[in-house]
Amino acid sequence: MSDRVTVNASITPKGSLETLSQREVQQLRATGSGATYKLFRQCALAILNTGSDSDNAKTILEAYPDFDVRIHQQDRGIRLEVLNAPADAFVDNEMIASTREMIFSALRDIIYTQSELEHKRVDFETPEGITDYVFHLLRNAGTLRSGREPRMAVCWGGHSINKEEYKYTKTVGHELGLRGLDICTGCGPGAMKGPMKGSTISHAKQRIRDGRYLGLTEPGIIAAEAPNPIVNELVILPDIEKRLEAFVRVGHGIIIFPGGAGTAEELLYVLGILMHPENRELPFPLILSGPASAEPYFQQLHEFIGATLGFEAQQRYRIIIDDPAMVAREMKLGIDEVTRYRQQRNDAYYFNWLLKIDHSFQQPFEPTHANMAALEIHHGLPVHELAANLRRAFSGIVAGNVKDQGIRLIEREGPYEIQGDPNIMQPLDELLQAFVQQHRMKLPGTGDYVPCYRLVS
Repeated sequence: MSDRVTVNASITPKGSLETLSQREVQQLRATGSGATYKLFRQCALAILNTGSDSDNAKTILEAYPDFDVRIHQQDRGIRLEVLNAPADAFVDNEMIASTREMIFSALRDIIYTQSELEHKRVDFETPEGITDYVFHLLRNAGTLRSGREPRMAVCWGGHSINKEEYKYTKTVGHELGLRGLDICTGCGPGAMKGPMKGSTISHAKQRIRDGRYLGLTEPGIIAAEAPNPIVNELVILPDIEKRLEAFVRVGHGIIIFPGGAGTAEELLYVLGILMHPENRELPFPLILSGPASAEPYFQQLHEFIGATLGFEAQQRYRIIIDDPAMVAREMKLGIDEVTRYRQQRNDAYYFNWLLKIDHSFQQPFEPTHANMAALEIHHGLPVHELAANLRRAFSGIVAGNVKDQGIRLIEREGPYEIQGDPNIMQPLDELLQAFVQQHRMKLPGTGDYVPCYRLVS
């Protein structure tokens, strides 16, 4: 039994998903036998656990073994009964409004995803089919707003960053908000929370009452990176590949702050896409930025990109150190260019249809020991394919670090083995060692980092 303080409560939806079909309710019955129920329980607990001092999904899920969520169909709609929920999600026995909204967002996305799969309405065999699926998931969530000019700045970065780096992300967010830009992040703590927090103040200064703080997550990572309370639009995509595609489809530019393996995965993903021959003329502002103390981090990341993907890949981004106002100005100018480009080609403002995403970037990668060992990491591959495989390698490291299933797999079978060309493995090893030394692989104060990987040349 857990000795943590818990609360029982009954909640009803507000603003969305007031009704469910009898079949949908049956799938979500709290018997614990169905995959849909287990998935929703996991996401709901993660949302209720916002502010946790752990980034270990296994630890978080095990901390509340008696947590349960039950769904009741009523004449006037649905009601959720939560049992043994984390007490921090409540004030005077009332669930915090943002938490309640996000729980029903999770329910909406899980139900829709299940319905699409059951009715076989998804074409997973073609890149166009998967993109269409991502579009429908975002449209169902109300994320796509026609008639709204481009202003969505995506901010990526680590959940495990120091106070100086966090303050910097907040200052950049403030500068972005002063220029009327909205914020989209992975919705968690650290570099995902800072830009949102900073922009709330500047949006208030500019009397922007419809500011958007969009959080995109997926079931495997949500427990380790619970949504921060500033998020006013939460979307749970089915897997990391759909989540990454959603970022580059709805975002009009990307800022990357200091981070660890997950941030490197994101950088490799976007560079791999931008390096595709069909995307080389497409404007997409990409800025790497942090405080002065983070300059060595970005220099090492820059050198790693040069050693693996080459000089051309390095030209697709700009590094700006210790200048939040310049970051915001450059992002605004870049988004203005995106706006003109889409006007000229009659492309939608709210979804980047023109961006070519190769099928290799869309296929879900399951980080098993066999799959990690089989990754081809050598310079004989086209550069965008090498980026795709390096992205998968980092995705596996993230799974082994913080995801429940990955952690259990490492405990059972030992570290992953990643092999490739020596002239790639060496800079990869140096980069990962730097992440460990800088405490970027897990939250500070949660014990020494034990690598979940082994590199082989």
